Amino acid sequence: MGKTLRFTKMQGLGNDFMVVDGIHQPFTFSAEQIGCWGDRRFGIGFDQLLLVEPAQTPMADFRYRIFNCDGTEVEQCGNGARCFARFVYDKGFTTKREIQVETAKGVIMPRLEDNGSVTVNMGAPRFQPDQIPFIADADSVIHVLAVADTHYDVSVVSMGNPHAVQVVPNVDQFPVEKIGPLIECHPRFPQKVNAGFMQIVDRGRVRLRVFERAAGETLACGTGACAAVVAGIRRGLLDATVRVDTRGGMLSISWQGEGSPVMMTGPAVTVFEGEITL
Repeated sequence: MGKTLRFTKMQGLGNDFMVVDGIHQPFTFSAEQIGCWGDRRFGIGFDQLLLVEPAQTPMADFRYRIFNCDGTEVEQCGNGARCFARFVYDKGFTTKREIQVETAKGVIMPRLEDNGSVTVNMGAPRFQPDQIPFIADADSVIHVLAVADTHYDVSVVSMGNPHAVQVVPNVDQFPVEKIGPLIECHPRFPQKVNAGFMQIVDRGRVRLRVFERAAGETLACGTGACAAVVAGIRRGLLDATVRVDTRGGMLSISWQGEGSPVMMTGPAVTVFEGEITL
């Protein structure tokens, strides 16, 4: 028998994760292994694998790493951050209800609320093209992107990972499956991009679909919801606190403007515990 790896399956609004404790059971893995585990027919099935590791700096409580189901490592995942906080608290790794977590793009601060939801301080959004990265001369609220003989108005935002958000009349009727991968791989995004499609219902509510890098369309995307609300506020279309309806459920996103952090509140649910032979 080979060594076994314990894991927890979790989900936030249908965005699902294999969460691994890398503190008490350190292990090595390959992109090929993650791809096998992520397969929904022959493996466990998930959008991302979340790895809990010891913090590398004294100010943080944990380190948080995220891998897409194709094995590529990414910088940030909002729904995953909520599940991460729920995991380390429920497992007794910490008694704190608010923790500081290192990510590839800085420290985030998830907080467990009394009603079971989790609020995450996602940090301040970034707009400079070189910080996204995006090929453009300067920051602009709207950039024109040429895609398949059509021009789309997009707002580019980094929430620790890159997003291109456009406003559409109806998210159900928009061809996300066709346009999403064309935006994801557009040459003006050197590291690819998460493509968001936002329908504005009113100043306090939007509907959202996101085509994620290397994962395809997911039922929900936390950083995508943050980026969409920030883009809508910068365009003057939304208020400071917005309900975001995704296909997996609802998030509450708040942003007070330039230089302020984005606050995201939503659920984090444990689905089952399991172990797999390595």
